[in-house]
Amino acid sequence: MEALPRQISLVESVYEAIRDSICDGMLKPGERITQEGIAERLDVSRQPVGQALVLLRSQGFIQDTGRRGVMVSPLEQQTVREIYEIRSALDQLAARLAAARNTKQLQEDGRRLIGNVRESLDDASTTELVKADMDFHELIYLHSGNGLIQPSLGTYWHHLRRVMAAVIAFGYQREQIWSEHEGILHAIGEGDGNRAAELARAHVERASHSLTKTIEDSLPAGADGRGQEAG
Repeated sequence: MEALPRQISLVESVYEAIRDSICDGMLKPGERITQEGIAERLDVSRQPVGQALVLLRSQGFIQDTGRRGVMVSPLEQQTVREIYEIRSALDQLAARLAAARNTKQLQEDGRRLIGNVRESLDDASTTELVKADMDFHELIYLHSGNGLIQPSLGTYWHHLRRVMAAVIAFGYQREQIWSEHEGILHAIGEGDGNRAAELARAHVERASHSLTKTIEDSLPAGADGRGQEAG
């Protein structure tokens, strides 16, 4: 019975390692993965890998490919739009609430974060930029005073990590992202909730449009943006 906590911890560690590799773009959309390959890479037995893959499949990170096993789920236009619709609503709410509270700590931490990123913008990896991006938005969620905003994203917070990595990798301008962040922070600092919310909405919509357009351009003729043939 004492082995149970260790086994649960191992499964969780394997799950997080695979999930993070998908979210960070190390495992690419459409890439085939095998239980044996993951077990060898992580130096664990096949059992915790199998359990982790079941959970990842249920959350939409991987999907079955018949006899070929499983693959990393493709990024689909509809999924990207839906994730960004949820994020847009929550980001606008968080920005408006943060502007109403307008804490000095948010301004100090936000400016420090933006400054640090700009110093390393050209050399930073996609993973580092995604983490910094999420840190920025988490900072606004924290200072909104509403503790339910981030938990409302639930599992989709990690899908959002994956989408954000794709936005950066597919060429959405790094400098533009952080200029937009700076504008949001400034509006919050001015106590202008409506302006902060509008900038947050525009920020999300530009990123969503950039990625869905890239996905659309990469689709084979006749596909409908959900990995299916249009009928």
